[in-house]
Amino acid sequence: MPKKKDKALPLYEQLYESIRDDILSGKMREGEKLPSKRALAESRSVSVITVENAYSQLIAEGYVRARQRSGYYVQYGGERVSSGDEDRIDDGSLSDDESPEGSANAELFPFSVWTRLMRSVILEKDTALLQPVTAGGAMELRRAVSGYLYRARGFRQPPERIIIGAGTEYLYDLLIRLLGRDKRYGIEDPGFEKLPRIYALNGVEFEFIPLDGSGMSAAELAEKRIDVAHISPAHHFPTGIVMPETRRREILQYAENSGGFIIEDDYDSEFCGGGIVPGMFAMDSAGSVIYVNTFSRTIAPSVRISYMCLSEELYGLWRERLGFYACPVPAFEQYTLAKFIADGYFERHINRSRKRYKRIGELTAAFIMRFLGAEICEENNAGLHFTARIPEGADAVIEKGAECGIKITPLGEYYSDRQICPSDLYVVNYAGASEERLAAALKS
Repeated sequence: MPKKKDKALPLYEQLYESIRDDILSGKMREGEKLPSKRALAESRSVSVITVENAYSQLIAEGYVRARQRSGYYVQYGGERVSSGDEDRIDDGSLSDDESPEGSANAELFPFSVWTRLMRSVILEKDTALLQPVTAGGAMELRRAVSGYLYRARGFRQPPERIIIGAGTEYLYDLLIRLLGRDKRYGIEDPGFEKLPRIYALNGVEFEFIPLDGSGMSAAELAEKRIDVAHISPAHHFPTGIVMPETRRREILQYAENSGGFIIEDDYDSEFCGGGIVPGMFAMDSAGSVIYVNTFSRTIAPSVRISYMCLSEELYGLWRERLGFYACPVPAFEQYTLAKFIADGYFERHINRSRKRYKRIGELTAAFIMRFLGAEICEENNAGLHFTARIPEGADAVIEKGAECGIKITPLGEYYSDRQICPSDLYVVNYAGASEERLAAALKS
């Protein structure tokens, strides 16, 4: 009898485990040919990408080998090896996902490409992988990021002024050390719930800044005497507000007049149609803006690689104060990511993901309107979440949505004072949703 699969596992992993178990149990013999990717995708009602990722994992672990122009063959014929649930350890730890929107859809990531690039890096770098990289990160990765920012966000940033870090939370800590604990920080209300905890843990003074329909305002910053404004103008989480250019210029002017700084958290720009409104870093002429972004959002939460862009003055200060810090990201990961970006795979991955998420977003909107009687509060055309009004008594259907990978959370959880927010407003996050499960649910 087939092993019952965990519905929480990505489809590619379920498929991988099914084939692996057939190999280990002897149902599939060494030398036996596997179905083509397209044939297996059709028979299992999954995407070709899902099959490709499952086959890549089987190849990486030695269960299957690929023959050029021939196909995929079983190559394992020995005793059962440690490969399954018996070696899975649940340590009870909390999720380490730094993104406010949750985990990205693992089915979309091109594992076979990433695996090939890893092998290439090992061959090319050899023992150089054992050597430390420069304090700000491997120059190959910083150059690749610099080129990508020009193509995708429209501004040029010298590679040496791009600092690589192990996740945005690490960079936030670094920025507090760089700018100083004597500064007064302003964070969006509502906003990413980890930020106040990070600032509090670092012992800095911070204020919650309420948002209007255009986001944070310069007037509120002035009233609360904010030195450092931490904002996400491209697509605010959780409200979805895109800050208009006029408001961005007002805040830039405030920072220049007050000698303050702006941390532009651009966590979601790849999925929110960036380029319609210029980024604040590109608009800045006074060196007030620090640009922060992460690959944990676009690739996978386990890829703990983020980066920040500094002005010439701040970069000099960083070298003076923090230049002795070792870069915490392993060299192997940095070189692999550098090739992934430089060879064009990253942007192709983003383009494919945008198209897939557009379909998933449409299915998610149809799901919550049909089963929850929900009213969507913003156009479903940006980012990987939206807000909606959901009537009371919808708990059972919310659980059904969770089975499809939809995360539905009360909007009030992201406010400093939960009572400010109406109880029927929710954040609907479809970053980890399954297109196949949603489509099946809507057909039922």
